[in-house]
Order: sequence, then C-alpha cells, then structure tokens
Amino acid sequence: MTKMNKTIQEVLHRASVFLEQHDREPKVAEILLLHHTNFTKTELILNLHEPIDPVIHKKFRADLETHATTGKPVQHLTGTEHFYGRQFTVNEHVLIPRPETEELVQLILAKTQTEPRPLKLLDIGTGSGVIPITLKKEDPTLTVEASDISEQALTVAKQNAVNLKADVVFHQSDFLQKWLGSGQQFDLIVSNPPYIAWEERSTLSDTVKNFDPELALIADEQGLAAYKTIVEQAKSVLKPTGALAFEIGHQQAEAVKSLIQSAFPTSKVEVIQDINKKDRIIFANC
Repeated sequence: MTKMNKTIQEVLHRASVFLEQHDREPKVAEILLLHHTNFTKTELILNLHEPIDPVIHKKFRADLETHATTGKPVQHLTGTEHFYGRQFTVNEHVLIPRPETEELVQLILAKTQTEPRPLKLLDIGTGSGVIPITLKKEDPTLTVEASDISEQALTVAKQNAVNLKADVVFHQSDFLQKWLGSGQQFDLIVSNPPYIAWEERSTLSDTVKNFDPELALIADEQGLAAYKTIVEQAKSVLKPTGALAFEIGHQQAEAVKSLIQSAFPTSKVEVIQDINKKDRIIFANC
C-alpha cells in the first residue's frame, strides 16, 4: 500500500515547530509555503487537508532549513517583500523595506497634499525604490526622482519601477553630489539613510547584520554621517521654501534636529513617533 504524502496542514505545523526550536518566527513557515505553492492565503486554507506535492515539499524544506540555520531573511528566499500594499523585488543588494518606512511615506503624502503643483521630490539612498515608487503611485501629480550610490541597488529599483509602472527617474549619485552646482532644486528631499552606528552592529540580529548591505545600514559618527552630508548638501539643492523628511534611529532625534537647525536656522523641525511610540521621523520646513 502506497504511503500518502503529508497534508499541507501537517507540513505547516511541523515547519512552525521547527522554526520555534531554532528561535525563528513561526509565521515564516506560512510565507514560504505560500511562495512555493503559489497559493493565496484563502487557497492555502482551502487546501490544508490536501497532500503536498513532493517536489514543492522538498524545495520548501530546503528554504526552511536555510532560514532556520543561517538566518537568511525569508525575503531573500522569496525575492519579494510587500510595502504599502504592493509587492517589491528585493535581494542582497538592498535593504529589506521596514513597516516604519511606510509611516514616513504616509506622512509625506499628508504634508504635500495641499501644496501647489508642480512639486519635485528627491529620495536619497533609494535602495529598492520603495519610497519614490510608492509616492508616485499614491500621488501621480508628484514629480519624483531618486538616487543611490550602488549600481546593484539601482538595478533593483528600476526593475521595481517597471514592474509597478511608476514614472520615477533614477540617478547614480553619492548622496546629492550629482545636483551640486547644477542649479536644479527640489521642493522636498527625503531619505532613509544608513543610521546604525558601527558600535551597535553586534546587537543586530543575524538576519540583519549578515544579510542586509552594510552600505545601507551602518554609518560613521555614531550613525549620523549620512544626515550630516545630506543636510549640508541640501543647502544648495533644496528650494528656499523646501522641506526635509528623514527616517531616523529612535535615539537620534535631537542630534538630527540640531544638524538641520544649524544648516537652516529658520527651519521648523518636527519629531514624529512611529506606531511603537519611538522617535522615527524628522520633518523640517526649511
């Protein structure tokens, strides 16, 4: 008598337990199973009592073991991450988008809603392009450009813009270097730059420190180096009535606020907390 393959429910349960035993999030099992079966969440529920395809089971188990033993992010295994309701391609060359960054995008959309058009926005250190692409998709009246120093990151960002049909212009540039002396100016400059200090690297989880690109994650001068450069360069690239929007580390609010007020003495700087009540966003009318 032929032994029946395990049901999807059995496989999912065992995988969740396996992940817990390795101090990983059990929900990763479902994410990987959805990825390998190409099921929607509803389809997965409807098929829980069906036997799993042996080929799918083998691939699923391989990815499960890789994540459990090495900490390789599930997003690198699936090649995707959702942000603001859209699916973005991600890989080892870009920072995996975080939920806090959705709050930054939401704030910018709210702040720019009543501003007269045309309105030019520039995203610095764009990575996978989630910020400029989402801004353009949510508000097509915005003129959006973005930059990154990494060619590999720009390749990912451009592909995401094509996939999502977003009209965003991308440039390779070390911060605002490309625009210095060009005469071009923007109404708003936004950035989620590297802001973790080298001293804090050892405190990060293995899924972050071993897989996210250091270039997008860690900065000199207690994590403030990128802000210092952007704020200084913004003096000649931001319109006189322009604004700056940053995602920050939760202990950096006062330091970043001081940097902005030093460069733009008449600026009005707001510190906004994230959903977890931590300082996370700086918005400055300069």
